[in-house]
Formats: sequence, structure tokens, C-alpha cells
Amino acid sequence: MKLKAIVKAAGAATVLMAGTPAVAYEAGDIIVRGGAVTIVPDERSDAIAIPALGIPKLGGTRAQVNNDTQLGLTATYMLNSAIGIELLAATPFSHDISANLDAAGLGVIKAGSATHLPPTLSVVWYPFASTGTFLPYVGAGVNYTVFFEEDVHADIEAAAAGLAGLDGSLPMSLKLDNSLGLAVQVGVDVAVGGNWHINASVRWVDIDTDATFKAWDGSVIAEGTTVIRVDNVEIDPWIYQLNIGYKF
Repeated sequence: MKLKAIVKAAGAATVLMAGTPAVAYEAGDIIVRGGAVTIVPDERSDAIAIPALGIPKLGGTRAQVNNDTQLGLTATYMLNSAIGIELLAATPFSHDISANLDAAGLGVIKAGSATHLPPTLSVVWYPFASTGTFLPYVGAGVNYTVFFEEDVHADIEAAAAGLAGLDGSLPMSLKLDNSLGLAVQVGVDVAVGGNWHINASVRWVDIDTDATFKAWDGSVIAEGTTVIRVDNVEIDPWIYQLNIGYKF
């Protein structure tokens, strides 16, 4: 009886394992994923400077950046069963930028907005490279963030005029410097059948920029004069990604 029970249990386990989806990679495989990507900045910055007023840094002030979610795409080329090269791309992210001016008695005000693209190239490593339902991995690489479509909000233009003792607002333009930095990640692929899998990952990216607000029409302050400057805006976001993937 015991022998029959053992044989039945082994048979059931074999059937169960045979019916469990699995994913496996080998050299030359191309893995494409698409899904939702959320960027959550962990921002810090130097104090806000107001060169036009001779204020090098206004203590207790800083810049703040909000979250955004977009469509993310990754493509990975496997060099062997354990190591691949991954490229992260996404539709452009847009962030609202605020200025914390509590020290000047103005509170947190809207400063502007900017759009950016954060292409990231990484080496990924599957430490347990084999066929299985769950394939965890880690990765590291470089990110190059390109900022564009920078806009200035009317609130910061009014605040700048107020600090300068002027009536109305002080028209300005905004420029954010592009950034090159380290990116690291952890993730997992979960087989769902055939060549399909679900993927989840968490990534940290070193994104640092300088924000420069300049007078642009010359009606109050000479055009091109730096009115407000924030150095070392460390956005350093956590990036959360949930994807559907397919292996070619």
C-alpha cells in the first residue's frame, strides 16, 4: 500500500510540474517587454539662489519634483543563459517642479514643469539561470536623461518680482541640464505560458541637474540675466515597472 501511495504521489507531482508554465533563456534570445512605469523622485537640492538680487543661497529653500507614470518599453538581448544587455525606453515623462520658499514666507509655490526621456542601458544577470516559473535577476548600467519643454509657472514669476520689490511678474525661461548617472535594478520574470511572462522590476537611477531661471524679455531685468538658480537638484528617482513580456 505504501508503495502504491508513493507511486501515485510521484505521478501527480510529475503531472503538476509538467503543467506548470516555465521560462528559460539562452544565447541569442530577444526579450521585449511593455507596461506601466512610475517614476517617484527622491529629490534633494541646494538652497535656491537669486543672483539678480545678490542672494547666493536662500537658506531653508529647495526644489521639489512630483511623480509621473508612463508607458515603458524594454528590450533585452541575451548573451548566454544568464547575462543579457537591456535597453529601457519610455514615452516622455512630465514633472511639475515646485519651489519651497518657506524661508521667505511664501510657502511651496509652483515653479514650472519639464519633460524628459531617461534611456538606460544595463547589464542584467539571472543568477539562477535555468528553466523555471520564476526567474529573478539584478542589473546595473548607465542612464542619460534629456530634459526638454521646460516651462515656467506664473507663480514663480510673481514671487521673483515680489522678492525684487517689483509690481506684477518677472517673465523668465527655465533650463534644466541633461544628466548622466548610474542605474541599478532588481526584477523577476514569471512564466504564464508559451514564450509569455509577467515582469516586475524596481530601479534606482542617479539623475542630477541644475535648474536656471533667466529673464527673457528684458522689460524689467536685462534679458538673459540669471534670476533664480538651483544647483545640484538630485532627482534620484525610484522607478517601478510592471510589464508583459515575450521572448523571441
